Amino acid sequence: MIEWSDEDVMIRDAVRGWIDAEVRPHLDALDAGELPPYDLIRSLFKAFGLDELARSSFASRIQKERDGGGSGEDRPGGGNAAMNMLPIIELCKVSPGLVTAMGVSLGLAAGTIMRRGTVEQKERWGLDLLTMDKVGAWAITEPGSGSDAFGGMQATARKVGDEYVLNGSKTFITNGPYADTIVFYCKLDNGRDPRDREILTFVLDRGMPGLDQSKPLRKMGLHSSPTGELFLNDVRAGADRLLTGGSGDGKESAKQNFVTERAGVAAMSLGVIEECLKLSVDYAKNRELWGRPIGDFQLIQLKLAKMEVARINVQNLVFRHIEMQRAGRAPTLAEASAMKLYSAQAASEVAMEAVQLFGGNGYMSEYRVEQLARDAKSFQIYAGTDEIQVTHIARDLLSR
Repeated sequence: MIEWSDEDVMIRDAVRGWIDAEVRPHLDALDAGELPPYDLIRSLFKAFGLDELARSSFASRIQKERDGGGSGEDRPGGGNAAMNMLPIIELCKVSPGLVTAMGVSLGLAAGTIMRRGTVEQKERWGLDLLTMDKVGAWAITEPGSGSDAFGGMQATARKVGDEYVLNGSKTFITNGPYADTIVFYCKLDNGRDPRDREILTFVLDRGMPGLDQSKPLRKMGLHSSPTGELFLNDVRAGADRLLTGGSGDGKESAKQNFVTERAGVAAMSLGVIEECLKLSVDYAKNRELWGRPIGDFQLIQLKLAKMEVARINVQNLVFRHIEMQRAGRAPTLAEASAMKLYSAQAASEVAMEAVQLFGGNGYMSEYRVEQLARDAKSFQIYAGTDEIQVTHIARDLLSR
């Protein structure tokens, strides 16, 4: 794949039209954190029939599983691989936080339930998440763990009779303040050394006794993606809330999600890069110094050239990922980490260069490159920092 097909371009243009009409008028409220993104995401789903497509696909999948024809291991979604990527790219040109909020609810929360849940659990929680009728959160990060998500995990589940009693806290949880459904990772409190304990995965609902969801945290960027903390104090969860399907334990489930999340960052990065390049080219043509457009100066040309190189490289990563999906192959953790490492760095560097090219104007919030630079920096931190990506890539190379 070296370019978008005619069908892809039609989809892209339709998404752009919807964004221009529905998202751009609300950019200030989104970036101020005043407007939660969920109604806009639901509007996107209804406009393109994604909610009905999800219902139809879900019904077919559940029937197949009830008939014994499926194990529940396949990833939800599927269909046109480019269609999965194009809305991400286009939304990230305007408001990357919308993609983060949507991706966590669909790809991580719903994805975990659809891979590891029983038919009953999928019907209870999965469909409402896949249609965006409800908002999902995926809770693994803790205040004292960060990159050491599994080893440093302190949240626990203690078996009491037929129930589990959950305690602990989570932080930096996308959709945490507004989530209706929470996929919660913790360790089984069974007397073993904490670092050796089994990782369990539960599904929790808003309003359960002992579960508190914080207000949105203030942060540098991605203001259109609400981030919060979760506090659990003796939350009682029945065995019907424990996800036990699929291969491996909760740790393996989380690693599968890391692959999904990291590969998706390439598409997000491409959107930011394309928008920053477009804005920079327009500015270089129209901004004059000493009676000449600044695009006539070689230092400005160098910035634009480097942006274009980054755009081509990241676009090729996205195209490769689409071809892998079409071939039915998922990237390895190391491949996804390599995609994420390069594309996140490229997006952040391009966005900061765009700010520099705009000069004083680039530092003003009236010019969109300021927001995109703040948002792009998050790509190098969430879904695993740059440093963690390096570790995963190197370990894979050294193990061959």
